[in-house]
Amino acid sequence: MNRLHRVADRLWYGSIEVARRRANRITAWIKAAPTSRGSWVRLGVVVGLGWIAVRTIRAAPGLLWVITAGWLWAAYRAGRDHAPEAATEDADDAPAEPPGEQSAEAVRTLLLDLMGDARGVHLKTVLAHLQKEGQGVGWTVTDLRLRLEALGIPVEPLLKLNKVPTRGVLKADLLAPSPAEAPNPSPEASTAA
Repeated sequence: MNRLHRVADRLWYGSIEVARRRANRITAWIKAAPTSRGSWVRLGVVVGLGWIAVRTIRAAPGLLWVITAGWLWAAYRAGRDHAPEAATEDADDAPAEPPGEQSAEAVRTLLLDLMGDARGVHLKTVLAHLQKEGQGVGWTVTDLRLRLEALGIPVEPLLKLNKVPTRGVLKADLLAPSPAEAPNPSPEASTAA
């Protein structure tokens, strides 16, 4: 990976992180209001500030240069810990396995570990774990579902765990033999009556 690609990756992953941090801070501030009415007032303040920002930028478009420079600087700083880096210079020439592109068996083992004693696991939980480990940054639950289905891992559309129905994977589906591992039927006819 050359230097330009590393900088682009750092800006990309840093932008995702900066946007996530800003959204989480704004959401937490709105939810921190002591009453429901206070949350609506705070939401109104956020919308009002957004409207003022749009009007200001329309009046002085040159401000976009300053805002863009500030965003790029914040994204570059935030991307330091989130962008995938090459371990060595020799690794630049070798084709790297994309994050999350693992064997079906490794993914099954990960899912079973996340399930523990539960009868299944929600995809939101799996995605949160992957992102905490630095994989799947920028993925959505749909991205994860498509990857699991491509590996032959069945995804339940409404798996109910802790009274919450959402997409997930059942332990029984992971423990059942896959069609490739299923025993072949006997070529001879049965003599049982």
